[in-house]
Amino acid sequence: MLRDDGQISLASTNFLLCVMKNLTWSEALRYCRQNHVDLVSVHSEEIQRRVMNVVKRASTAAVWLGLRHSRILGIWFWVSGETVCYQNWAPGNGTSEEDCEHTVRSGAVQSGGDQHWISRPETDKLNFICSRYE
Repeated sequence: MLRDDGQISLASTNFLLCVMKNLTWSEALRYCRQNHVDLVSVHSEEIQRRVMNVVKRASTAAVWLGLRHSRILGIWFWVSGETVCYQNWAPGNGTSEEDCEHTVRSGAVQSGGDQHWISRPETDKLNFICSRYE
């Protein structure tokens, strides 16, 4: 379902909401937590399929997920606090080489093609996916 909510266009399923407003990762996290539940955490192939369904309508080439990289620990983690077990990284993304990057990295999903996860500087302004109660 696609609706126009003033400045913000929304594409949604019962569980996910793709907000077509371009925000940094931190701004997107704050928006989701204030208006819905959180940036989406993808714990399974089923949730990945739902993500793939809503990102088709995104207006940016990638869309923020609730995925964050810790340079200190050298790991990726979900903002929900859960460990990244299920993975859908594009080749060359989600690697230990990102521990040497000077920019803070966060995870996004490609809105076209194979819709793999990619690592982006958190200052990029992208659409984003909020999770909400079913």
